[in-house]
Amino acid sequence: MRNTDPGPVEKGYRSELKDRMRIVVKIGSSSLHHMSTGELNLTKMERLVRELCELKNQGKDVILVSSGAIAVGKKVMNISPSDKDVPVKQACAAVGQARLMMIYQKLFAEYNHTTAQILMTKHTIVDDINRRNAHNTFTELLKLGVIPVVNENDTVAIHEVEDTIGDNDFLSAVVANLVGADLLILLSDIDGLYTDDPRANKNARFISLVEKLDDVMAMGKESTGSNIGTGGMSAKLHAATVAVNAGTDMVIANGKDVSVIHKIMEGRNYGTLFRACIDKDFDIADYIERM
Repeated sequence: MRNTDPGPVEKGYRSELKDRMRIVVKIGSSSLHHMSTGELNLTKMERLVRELCELKNQGKDVILVSSGAIAVGKKVMNISPSDKDVPVKQACAAVGQARLMMIYQKLFAEYNHTTAQILMTKHTIVDDINRRNAHNTFTELLKLGVIPVVNENDTVAIHEVEDTIGDNDFLSAVVANLVGADLLILLSDIDGLYTDDPRANKNARFISLVEKLDDVMAMGKESTGSNIGTGGMSAKLHAATVAVNAGTDMVIANGKDVSVIHKIMEGRNYGTLFRACIDKDFDIADYIERM
């Protein structure tokens, strides 16, 4: 995890994160699995759940967007992670999503919190009736004190299928937009935003604060550092577009140690902070359709 020394302006922005009350946290497949075996990292999952429950205990609304269903399903069914066959991936998603939710339910229950599963597709957002129904469901769950666990419905919509949202980085921003979240935390396999891919360019410079998206949109990379995950920096910048235009601050941070969540919430300088800048003319359904 990268912790830099912030200037006074950024320090002020960071300190404001302590007061955020509706938080969406996204964790990717590469952060949930042991890379050597493909098995779920149960220790990390338990720590993640503990972090989220602590936020909930502070009186905050918490939503988790979790990848991993396809990878879990492939491991259970002994199918190669590199198998790209669409029906195979859909079947593995069905197997893996059930297994993933079973584990999350057990872990959250240990801390006396209730969770619920929500699976979304592109049409959940672009269709007015579906979007309103999804909003109502999230609103009622949060009112009841439930912690929703969200994933794209990969059983019927994956990257090769027409109605996909595209990536859980982007999905998490869509969720943040839908529920009116004031903070989105993307846990990734990289410390944050760089001027170039730091794995390929040693001179890449870390960017700890982004106040204007136009200054950084060209820095997005399609690649990811894992053969398990799907989201590169390009997807994260699309997520930032949705989040900041809706009035949601966003932080990209390294999910190697999930304790970074409470460090971010304490106002400490981890990851890249994208400052919210509401655009009243921003239409999320139109943006998704044009992607």
